[in-house]
Amino acid sequence: MTVHPEQQSSRASAVSLGRGLVLRSPVLLASGTVSYGEELHRLTDLGKIGGIVTKAISPEPRTGNPPQRIAETPCGMINAIGLANVGLEKFVEEKVPFLQSLDTAIIVNIAGKSIDDYSAVIERLDDCEGINGYEINLSCPNVKGECMIMGVSRDATFEIISRLRPLTERHLMVKLTPNVTSISSIALAAEEAGADSVSLINTLVGMAVDYRKRKPLLANITGGLSGPAVKPVALAKVWEVFNAVKIPVVGMGGIACFEDAMEFLLTGSRAIQIGTMNFVDPDIGETVADAIEDHFAAPDNPTIEEYTGSLIVG
Repeated sequence: MTVHPEQQSSRASAVSLGRGLVLRSPVLLASGTVSYGEELHRLTDLGKIGGIVTKAISPEPRTGNPPQRIAETPCGMINAIGLANVGLEKFVEEKVPFLQSLDTAIIVNIAGKSIDDYSAVIERLDDCEGINGYEINLSCPNVKGECMIMGVSRDATFEIISRLRPLTERHLMVKLTPNVTSISSIALAAEEAGADSVSLINTLVGMAVDYRKRKPLLANITGGLSGPAVKPVALAKVWEVFNAVKIPVVGMGGIACFEDAMEFLLTGSRAIQIGTMNFVDPDIGETVADAIEDHFAAPDNPTIEEYTGSLIVG
């Protein structure tokens, strides 16, 4: 089902991310935590949230890293899934028809080994109805020699987004890694190259070990740390990027409740993504979206536009 902007903008918490992407709620569900939406839609009302970001899609199917691929850590989890996915053609044939039936925005996360990989996915998907935008994954920390190689370089980020921008009129969101010296310089490169928004943060590089066995918990040794433990880092990076770019910032990293989401809005996030908590509470997106709508619908509260980025400093 196509999401029509005019049907979204009447809500108190509706937000626009630019290039026609209007969300009924600032709440998105993050890539890798909702797969392609097929399981989650049976557990929660996806029509109550702003949209979902699909699992990463690459030109060819990927089996990902060998197990063990996920481990719990204090206040979070660490994963090294390795961008496992069904591949472009199977996604188009088997997943897109279902996604088209959802009454929410659909943003497809795209990953690859080269600029040509990203280009091939966008060129194929641009022929498909029901997709509202693309999240360009330049920041996966657990796939050796691929996405994050481009995402840690300002020049490489500018080059890839410059190449992708002419391929589509749909919204281009660039997912940024915190594992860099200056995340704002990467964000500026994405903006200068034509990105419509940036999303951050992807996971932090982390490691978990079993001291008894003297072995790492993940077969990949290191992985991506997510969950409430990363929230202070994520807030700092969102605030840094918000003060550097003019395009919308989509914040994520450890959001577990309404209060967390409001903190991200306050520090400059036009929209937010909920990730790890989807594994804990499949209803978390709907719950947070309802609470945000109630808050901004209250007559004595500022509008969501007034509140976003209004952190008082000094």
